[in-house]
Amino acid sequence: MARKATRSKARRSPPRAKAVAAPSGTPRERIVEAFMALLTEQPIERIGLAEIAERAGVTLADLRGEFGTPLAILAAHVKELDRKVLAEVDPDMADESPRERLFDVLMRRIELLGAHKEAVRSLLRSARRDPPLALALNAMAVRSQQWMLTSAGIGAAGPKGMVRAQGLALLFANVLRTWVDDDDDNTQTLAALDRELARGQRFAGLLDDLCRIPQAACNLRQRMRSSRRGRRSRGEAEAA
Repeated sequence: MARKATRSKARRSPPRAKAVAAPSGTPRERIVEAFMALLTEQPIERIGLAEIAERAGVTLADLRGEFGTPLAILAAHVKELDRKVLAEVDPDMADESPRERLFDVLMRRIELLGAHKEAVRSLLRSARRDPPLALALNAMAVRSQQWMLTSAGIGAAGPKGMVRAQGLALLFANVLRTWVDDDDDNTQTLAALDRELARGQRFAGLLDDLCRIPQAACNLRQRMRSSRRGRRSRGEAEAA
């Protein structure tokens, strides 16, 4: 009987809850941090909205007031990363070549990503098996790289700028695949970034040549039209 009473009492005693640090920051900041933490534990396709709200210490109503989807939360993280990179532009790089300025900007971005390396690894894995997710991530990356190009003093406007941003997004994704498996000193990452930028520079040179071809053709057509107008005007003057 005594043993029964002891077991019954043990069942009635609730387990002691573990002490958990209260989330800090605004609800929006807590949601983003909670989502990035969850990404280190599981792929993005398994992360539910209720789980994000619980981890962030907010209600579902609060979460809906800030974001509509997990991808929207990720986009907010990317936007904040862009802002931090742009806020730390080194004025001493102004006299360097465009390639060196871009190298500095992208390395600063990688350093800021350091706290979320496992989350980035998780996203890269998910993107390989989920084409729609890969397209969504690419769209975010292209927008970010337009800002990175601008920060480095490289034109990112118009069709040519969009092609540059797309090329840089693919280039940076290749560097990240090296970075997630690199050690703390980022030696392999530095080499990969330098190699990819050299390849991108050759592509940019080809792009410039291709862009000059239509412009030259346009100038030739303009000269031909001017020449025809000149001959027509002289013919009309002679007839008069």
